[in-house]
Amino acid sequence: MTKPTATPAEPPYLRIVAGIRRRITDGELAAGDRVPSTRQIAKEWGVALATATKALTTLRLEGLVETRPRTGTVVAGTAPVTPPRRIPSPTSTTAPASAPASAPAPAPERELTLDRIVRTGMDIADAEGLPALSMRGVAARLGVAAMSPYRYVTGKDDLVLLMADTAFGEESYPADAPEGWRSRVELGARTLWTLYRRHPWLAQLGPITRPLLAPNLMVHGEWVLSALDGHGLAPATLFDIHVLVYSHTHGLAVHLERKAQAEASTGQSDDEWMDSRAPTLQGLAESGRFPTFTKVVGAFDDGYDLRLDALFELGLKALLDGLTPIVEGRKAAP
Repeated sequence: MTKPTATPAEPPYLRIVAGIRRRITDGELAAGDRVPSTRQIAKEWGVALATATKALTTLRLEGLVETRPRTGTVVAGTAPVTPPRRIPSPTSTTAPASAPASAPAPAPERELTLDRIVRTGMDIADAEGLPALSMRGVAARLGVAAMSPYRYVTGKDDLVLLMADTAFGEESYPADAPEGWRSRVELGARTLWTLYRRHPWLAQLGPITRPLLAPNLMVHGEWVLSALDGHGLAPATLFDIHVLVYSHTHGLAVHLERKAQAEASTGQSDDEWMDSRAPTLQGLAESGRFPTFTKVVGAFDDGYDLRLDALFELGLKALLDGLTPIVEGRKAAP
């Protein structure tokens, strides 16, 4: 069967679809292999993220790829070994010869719900990052008209806020709280870290100077504040401690998504990136200007392994150790 050839008149997303489809049918990408992310597609083809998202959505509708949480978009196990007929552009006036056998029928509009829209947005953000999220992409993933989600949300900003509130609501706290303020604060910080780990895009939503006013995020703040309350702290001091604990968790979590963005934009893992900078690092060490740095780095047998989970725990302990005299030294007299 002759492979379809993209023409200059075709929309950019269809040229991307044809290119990735060809890699799959030629065996360059096998079942389970990760296909280029939206960021990689945008860089390789020189298109906007929205166009890259539309291309991946089309491939999903053809049944060639599927999205797996925390993995990304991979070649589907049932991907056909011969290329299907091209899906025409929605604006095309030419009727297709036949619909792809693997393309699912669009979901009836009556099945569209706010929960499905929010969950679909979260799936996209989890797998591809928040920049890949668009209202059109959500509609395409759901198999509904592009404007249908607007009956439930006013736009992307509204959707992201609902996604964040849903994500923060995935973890709650026990009715029988642990003994001691420190144990409760540790539980609050670790619960937030778990959520940021699960949904890295959450930490990208705004600075602490402009807090996200999501009810389910407030639940986590209330937990920490209640743990610190009753120790004779001035209201400003109590809230400062709450912000410090939150900032430690949020500050490290920001790098979870940035790590994924860096790998997607450069095509290199962290180790590969560091290896490529080895000559620069060696030059800095040999310059004689940074003796302590040179001594410390030279002491590592296999290099320094930056582990965010370990840093979170180390920082949390150090922070609470330092705060203990403040919290317990001003306890109100009975």
